[in-house]
Amino acid sequence: MQQERRTITVEQAAEILGISRGSAYALANSGELPVIRMGRRLLVPKAALYRLLGMGAGEAPAKEEDPARASAS
Repeated sequence: MQQERRTITVEQAAEILGISRGSAYALANSGELPVIRMGRRLLVPKAALYRLLGMGAGEAPAKEEDPARASAS
């Protein structure tokens, strides 16, 4: 049985937030995006990100459908 990961990368957080990778790293470095530093690696705790978004820990952000794909079908 595989356990669900409790952290995501800064790049994955950027995608969820709808911002660029560079913006996400800038927010992480300023402390506005909660991160755990593991050496040089930055990990974003899912629970902290969901709290930041006003969501419960069990809620995952809904994946938005790509408008280009929606119009193609």
